[in-house]
Amino acid sequence: MRRFVPMFLLAAALAPSLALAGRPAVSPAVVAEILERPDAPLLLDVRTPEEFAKGHLPGAVLIPHDQLASRLAEIEGKPWVLVYCRSGARAKQAQAVLEQAGIEVRQVEGSWLRWEAEGRPAVVPTAGSAE
Repeated sequence: MRRFVPMFLLAAALAPSLALAGRPAVSPAVVAEILERPDAPLLLDVRTPEEFAKGHLPGAVLIPHDQLASRLAEIEGKPWVLVYCRSGARAKQAQAVLEQAGIEVRQVEGSWLRWEAEGRPAVVPTAGSAE
């Protein structure tokens, strides 16, 4: 019987990882394609307004991660959310908030750092722009 206890503990420890395995991150290469689908997600940037102003993914909506819980109503009506930050840490926090609210969510793989490193298109607002 003792042989099964460690296996049970291992299975219990891996359960959260296995749950996330069903929702893999979306690679930057397919983000534009996903955003063109009829069931397109909300593309959510959870960085600071200052970071967003320096550049963001085309079509992204800014809701800083520390404001997300109080602004969930702004996400209603979207089939799901695709979230990113600078490196992934804040996106992971945002993912937890969204999932707790019952919202399907996935992250952009590698977040902004990977997007930028791959030279993908970005919106960089100019002075006086509404973006």
